[in-house]
Amino acid sequence: MAVRKTVREVALDVLVAVEEREAYSNLLLDHALKESGLSARDRGLATELVYGTIQRRLTLDWILNDLVKKGVSSLAPWVRQLLRMGVYQLRYLDRIPDRAVVHETVSIAKKRGHRGISGLANGVLRSYQRRRREWQLPAQPETHRELALVTSHPEWLVRRLSGVYGMEETKAMLEANNRPPRSSVRINLLKGDREEVAERIRQKMPAVAVEPSAVSVQGLVLSGGGNPAASTLFREGWYTVQDESSMLVSEILDPQPGERVLDGCAAPGGKTGHLAERMADEGVLVSCDIHSHKVDQIQDQVRRLGLTIVEPRRTDMRELVGSEKPFDRVLLDAPCSGLGVIRRKPDIKWSKEPREIEALTDLQKQLLDAAAKLVSPGGILVYSTCTLEPEENSRQVEAFLDGHPDFYPDITLEERLPEIVREQAILGEGWVQILPHHFDSDGFFIARLKKS
Repeated sequence: MAVRKTVREVALDVLVAVEEREAYSNLLLDHALKESGLSARDRGLATELVYGTIQRRLTLDWILNDLVKKGVSSLAPWVRQLLRMGVYQLRYLDRIPDRAVVHETVSIAKKRGHRGISGLANGVLRSYQRRRREWQLPAQPETHRELALVTSHPEWLVRRLSGVYGMEETKAMLEANNRPPRSSVRINLLKGDREEVAERIRQKMPAVAVEPSAVSVQGLVLSGGGNPAASTLFREGWYTVQDESSMLVSEILDPQPGERVLDGCAAPGGKTGHLAERMADEGVLVSCDIHSHKVDQIQDQVRRLGLTIVEPRRTDMRELVGSEKPFDRVLLDAPCSGLGVIRRKPDIKWSKEPREIEALTDLQKQLLDAAAKLVSPGGILVYSTCTLEPEENSRQVEAFLDGHPDFYPDITLEERLPEIVREQAILGEGWVQILPHHFDSDGFFIARLKKS
């Protein structure tokens, strides 16, 4: 019988896998927790250790480069991640006694390495304990480098965002990226109204506090613990786990019953489900993705929600041009740099590079050109991303409109937004940019365009 891993061993294995496979931490962590046999409390600690260690990597390496003779990059990946996780606990998790952190870290080092590794781990963590005041950071960072270290984001990203939004707004954004994301769900309109679904959640999960979202009319915000995706209510299709900002995308497209609608880049199917619900499950909804396993995810959502109008297709939406008659409404939730969802996927800030943004803007332009051809005269095109980068957002839309004189910004977008979003988000002509700190939701850009 295999020996069950401790909570820190589970977290360490995920951290090493994220670094070596360059895979998303949320997917690897979900899989590891399902296999771990850990208690709910320990699953929570493992989650905090993984996300916290990844989130604070720059700051942790700044410290460790002073404590490790040849620098943190000279270490084997598992040793590097073990030391990062140890310093993270000493610096950021006050509720865990220092002696427990040192003991557990050294124990793992002994089990997985040789005496030299355990001695290194013990020496590094005890040195940090003695000298921790040497690594004080300014409460009000003034330079890009200081802000990068304080919030633990790459300096190129700090420079790029502050050039667009200014230092104060950027600091608020980056701090929001380090806060745990709120848990929110979108009610299934075909099952019941918001208060009915909220009451069902309260009955099934009495420890969870349920409040209506101020950002989305279909949203509920949950707090107090628990996994909403593990509830029978989720499996029965009463709601979908979705970020509040993301819910606005389908609400702004506002598809009507009986229409022909295209979701061009649809996986994993959250917005497809939302569109079909708003269409009262009447009409035609073509939902595309290029990967077969992602089309399976869309199909799973459709079945769970009890929808009948969705046609999941494994195809590139660009291939529909010329072979598919136009649609009344088209959603292009485009592939993007994901800089608005760093709080959910903190590894994004370490894996993305500026040149990737340039490559993505080319792809987005191609997809927009295809989408334009698939919208019927008088129809609506909504373009959305989960990034903060103007090159992928407002400037992309400006370039599209310059090249497509048959499209114009739909200024009714503003009146479709809840009052709090109109007051706090950034509004342009026919578009809205939500930043992570506005509502403690994901950063999102949404543009509504109309075809003449």
